[in-house]
Amino acid sequence: MFTKALRQGSPLLRQVSNEDEEMSEKTEQKRQKIVSAARSIFAQKGYKNVTMKDIVEACQISRGGLYLYFGSVREVFEAVLSADEAEADDVFARALRADATIADVLMIFLKEQKKEILEKKDDLAVATYEYHFANALSAQENPHRKKFEDALKALTRLLEAGMENGEFYEMDARAAAGNIMYALEGLRICARTMNLTEEMVDEEMFALASSIVAE
Repeated sequence: MFTKALRQGSPLLRQVSNEDEEMSEKTEQKRQKIVSAARSIFAQKGYKNVTMKDIVEACQISRGGLYLYFGSVREVFEAVLSADEAEADDVFARALRADATIADVLMIFLKEQKKEILEKKDDLAVATYEYHFANALSAQENPHRKKFEDALKALTRLLEAGMENGEFYEMDARAAAGNIMYALEGLRICARTMNLTEEMVDEEMFALASSIVAE
């Protein structure tokens, strides 16, 4: 009887399934609310100065409520980094036109990187560096390294495709992608330590693009 009900999908089981889905959705919404509130705290205070108490107060939930989702400041911050990466991917995807050329894709990528480099409000650069200094991360555990390597692979493929259709100069795609990624990382650091202006960043972006895009 029970097996038959499973096959047919009884109203009771469907109700339980719907309730589970609703509960799961509420749980995810609560988690996202915590991550969003915590992001502001990390942007303001960095990583090393943030406590679970700070996050509890920012989220306006109980300490026990927070621990239902996250067991430490590190876990919260890693969730913030993951959410930021997903958001960046969404922004990049929305910026692409259906008729975009490979050169267009490269320019959109550089444009989004410029925004990140110059971003001052709600910036996580300091918190990210403090997170790395505070935790002995292996290469496999390091989210910053994974993000860097994923971008490096994607950029390498993009450069290879651009060379194949004649939009880009001939080059060692892997080496050129590495040069671009390290240059961008250097600009991020300099933007925080040397107060780079938008004009200075534009000059560097133009130099990077000019060395790749064929005239």
